[in-house]
Amino acid sequence: MRRFVWLPLVCTFLFFASFAHAQHTDFAVGGSILWSPKNPTASGGFVAPPEKGGQYPAISLQHFFNQHLGYYAEGTFRYHEGSFNGYQPYRPIIYNLNAVYTDRLAAKTHGDFMAGIGGQTLVFYTAGGCGIAGGGCQTHVDSTHFLFHFGVGVRYYFFRNWFVRPEAHYYIIPNNYQFHSDNVFRVGASVGYTWGPH
Repeated sequence: MRRFVWLPLVCTFLFFASFAHAQHTDFAVGGSILWSPKNPTASGGFVAPPEKGGQYPAISLQHFFNQHLGYYAEGTFRYHEGSFNGYQPYRPIIYNLNAVYTDRLAAKTHGDFMAGIGGQTLVFYTAGGCGIAGGGCQTHVDSTHFLFHFGVGVRYYFFRNWFVRPEAHYYIIPNNYQFHSDNVFRVGASVGYTWGPH
């Protein structure tokens, strides 16, 4: 039992030690839009809509253990509620954790290439509220799906350790049955800051 007590302490020490010897750490905030293909052949009955549109603010943390390799964590959500098939409000929340490879492309410019896993949580809200004075009823339903994530970004340092990063993300969301396609794309840009040499 005592050896299991030491395990969290050792893991915590290794985590902070990796930061002490890291090449650098990036923190960024940004915005993007979402797009997925529309069903061109559906006719009659329920037609699953494409998952697209809206503004997606994002926050990300990128940490490198050496000159090229590290991890990348990101979360984003739809800022304004969408309208599912024109009647039900909903909001997607997407989060992922990736391995990332970086390399210098030119002076002040680095390419970031990432792949990993994550999830998408769809929050469907009750249209028009619950209709009971004072509340007391469920106002939303969640649906969460596993996903695979691939992404690329180009960091350009415009002032000392401050950078701007145009980026593109591709998600494969198996069993994304609420929408027409399992393939979702997100494009946008982030502004961030690097701690350590770049």
